[in-house]
Amino acid sequence: MSVSKEREKHADSIIRNHIIWSMGAGFIPVLMADVFAVSALQLDMIRQLCKVYDVEFQEVQGKAIVTSMTSSALARVTAGRLVKLIPGIGSWIGGMAVSSFAGASTYALGEVFKKHFSSGGTILDFDIDRLRKFYKEKFEKGKTVVKDVKKSDLDLEAEARFFEAEGFDFDDEAGSTPDSKSTGSSNIVEQLKELALLKEQGAITEEEFSVLKKKLIDG
Repeated sequence: MSVSKEREKHADSIIRNHIIWSMGAGFIPVLMADVFAVSALQLDMIRQLCKVYDVEFQEVQGKAIVTSMTSSALARVTAGRLVKLIPGIGSWIGGMAVSSFAGASTYALGEVFKKHFSSGGTILDFDIDRLRKFYKEKFEKGKTVVKDVKKSDLDLEAEARFFEAEGFDFDDEAGSTPDSKSTGSSNIVEQLKELALLKEQGAITEEEFSVLKKKLIDG
């Protein structure tokens, strides 16, 4: 196998691992903790890709690129993150939404850096404006990648617990124990509205919407 093919294979493995970890971090129940965890994982992915392509890692520039490239994607998960505030099932629904967007964003970011580094680029000459369109294209493809990861029976919530234990040790403000008696019919209606919004935004599929809707109604 040629050096370039070996590097590409290694890079693909790094990107896939960080997609899985980012999706797990999306299930961290506390607002902002999930975003911090995903950003840290994306920065670590860049660091590892730098080693693969013999590029000097620059943390300050790396953080700036992550923030700039993923800001639009993070804005789209606002609804999903707010759902986490709903007691019980809201934490899980919100976790699914953030998890999906985190995975797609990580995939897109990894593909952008793989392309840039493989063409001889470095972090210092990274052209954000030029590569932003490529990021958006890969973000859309990343949604399909995320669906494939979901089908692999990975315990993403277990991943979230791991990240909490490894430094993201926050109280579960959103709550995690469903209680249909305390929810109330009006609260269920609001959660159904939030669920429909997530479907419209593409955070969850039609099939996932049906499953979650039934779970919510059944308590």
